[in-house]
Amino acid sequence: MPVRMRRLVAMIGILAFLAFYIWAVLAIHALLPRSFWTDLIFYPIAGIAWGIPLFPLLKWAEQEPPPR
Repeated sequence: MPVRMRRLVAMIGILAFLAFYIWAVLAIHALLPRSFWTDLIFYPIAGIAWGIPLFPLLKWAEQEPPPR
């Protein structure tokens, strides 16, 4: 698969993942007790954690195709 096609697939995958991730974070936050300290801990973790599952997808998207 050419690099441009992989980047397109990765972009669509990232957008789909982020839509699901935002929904999941909001749903989980609704289950937590209302507290300043809960928010102080939860939101930084949620704000950093979204990037970790995307590393393999980005690595795959940037690979050069094997020589023919």
